Amino acid sequence: MTTDAFALYGTRAAEAAPVRLRAGAMSADLVNGNLRTIRHDGTEVLRAIAYIVRDRDWGTYEPALTDLVIDQGADAFSVTYSAKCIGPGGSRLGFRATIQGTADGKLVFNVDALPESDFETNRCGFCILHPVAGLAGSPVTVERTDGNVLDTSLPLQIDPWQPFKNMRAITHEVRPGVSAECRMEGDTFEMEDQRNWSDASYKTYVRPLALPWPYVLPAGEPMRQTVSLTITGDAKPSAVAATGEAVRIELGETGPRLPDIGVVIYPGDVAAALASLPTLARLGPQQLLFHFDPTRGHGLEALRAHARLAAGYPAPTTLECVVACTGDLDAELAGVADMVRRAGLRLDAIAVSPSVDRQSTPPGSAWPACPPLEDVYAAARRAFPDIRLGGGMFSYFTELNRKRVPADQLDFVTHCTCPIVHAADDLSVMQSLEALPFITQSARTIFGAKPYRIGPSTIAMRQNPYGGATKDNPDGQRVAMANRDPRHAGLFAAAWTIGYAARVAPAGLEMLTLSSFTGPFGVLTAADEPVAEGSPRPVFQAIRALCELAGLTHVSSKSSDETRVLGLAGRSAAGETITWLANLTADDVPVDVSALGRNHHLVVSPYAITRIA
Repeated sequence: MTTDAFALYGTRAAEAAPVRLRAGAMSADLVNGNLRTIRHDGTEVLRAIAYIVRDRDWGTYEPALTDLVIDQGADAFSVTYSAKCIGPGGSRLGFRATIQGTADGKLVFNVDALPESDFETNRCGFCILHPVAGLAGSPVTVERTDGNVLDTSLPLQIDPWQPFKNMRAITHEVRPGVSAECRMEGDTFEMEDQRNWSDASYKTYVRPLALPWPYVLPAGEPMRQTVSLTITGDAKPSAVAATGEAVRIELGETGPRLPDIGVVIYPGDVAAALASLPTLARLGPQQLLFHFDPTRGHGLEALRAHARLAAGYPAPTTLECVVACTGDLDAELAGVADMVRRAGLRLDAIAVSPSVDRQSTPPGSAWPACPPLEDVYAAARRAFPDIRLGGGMFSYFTELNRKRVPADQLDFVTHCTCPIVHAADDLSVMQSLEALPFITQSARTIFGAKPYRIGPSTIAMRQNPYGGATKDNPDGQRVAMANRDPRHAGLFAAAWTIGYAARVAPAGLEMLTLSSFTGPFGVLTAADEPVAEGSPRPVFQAIRALCELAGLTHVSSKSSDETRVLGLAGRSAAGETITWLANLTADDVPVDVSALGRNHHLVVSPYAITRIA
């Protein structure tokens, strides 16, 4: 990699380099004491085995490792280390880990933990991730804690709750003739479908969510947990493309219209947007999404600010309106409509959602008080009878899947996604793109052909449904649930954005919003960045590319290696086809575009996006 790290990631903070462990046909990457990308003869068996300690807001501790010893033999490996988590008030939890892998396909990860004082946590124990690519909907055998065995399947459509509870082991087929059993000891485990949050995995985790949390680990009481992976069978090695091979891009059938591209505008960002109207015109979004939240103090002046921008950039507009739902619904929404009229804000649509629905209701928890959605939407329709009405969740697909809106009252449904709910490393963020087709397919199964919008969806988290607040990130690190992410200012975000649009294009969205115009989610630089304030970030080019494709007919793009390169193609009425390629990796990738009418190979640089017309 020759490109400057800051240009790629918006930060020079480097991720810890993985250590590749091998034992016969099995391999795994050791990253910060946990295992990633566990393979057998090149086939991914598990995405991760990780010992996770979470705080009361579901933030993840990242303890420094001590006494780390890695022993890589000819046909086996072993790892030992110690670690310590320091919680609020100086509370401490220490643990000792051992990992052993052997050439007979056996992997054992054991952790002995000891709270040095009472230690509060939402979760303390193992998380095991099964990949979704090639496994979604496939048969598995689940052994329960009572000894019963269930032959079943991993969910194909995204399960809103937990597909399996009270788990002791789960077995799946790695490839014909080879199976993998994952056995968990030391506590009761259950599985959730992490595709709800756009994670590309099924997660088996410790301690049922129906039990109270946060909970306290008593001082001096030791805990032991063990995860054992056993791979059995005899089959020919899988055919895995070498990383040096060119990725071949081919175009296929035509599909739905590519969506309008929106940008979200917050009241506090209007002044900066008005000062950059020529740049906004150059970006070319088809729609403006105006955020409005009376529970955060937004009122008439916020709507007047939105009206000034709508006058300066005449495009279709939607008001993203949070509804407090604390009194008379008709009075509340009629009050919003009156302020819209007084502000002179022209609207083409309004999307409404109760404020409490921005907070997640996990399994086993009581649903918060909220009027029936039918009543909320009926009041919104009475207040805004002449424009389109949308509903859904201003949080994530998780919440929409768990609280399904009465779509027959709506003109469109909407939700967002965020790739750093559970993990914020580069690999996990890019892998989240794999989950997006499952999200859109599940939404289409639930809501049929109802017009469908996604966004605002950005790498950074704009709100935290799972805790008291998003995480501040003043040092620009890779932090889960952070309200700012340095990669949004780098080439990484541009590649992620094109990849996102490519993954959701077959769903036929009517609108896709993947950025704001200014601010921490914006396409322009902020004052604290080492370039002139208001300069285009790399994601500007990506959003501009999507704006160029908006309204064209989607042409399916097949990549021979979707983990490295994705393509998004659109065809005009005149028959011109435009294709954008995104390199999803930190390496140069050769790309064979001969099927697109080109007689040469491209080499796409790390996280670069490339236009082919």
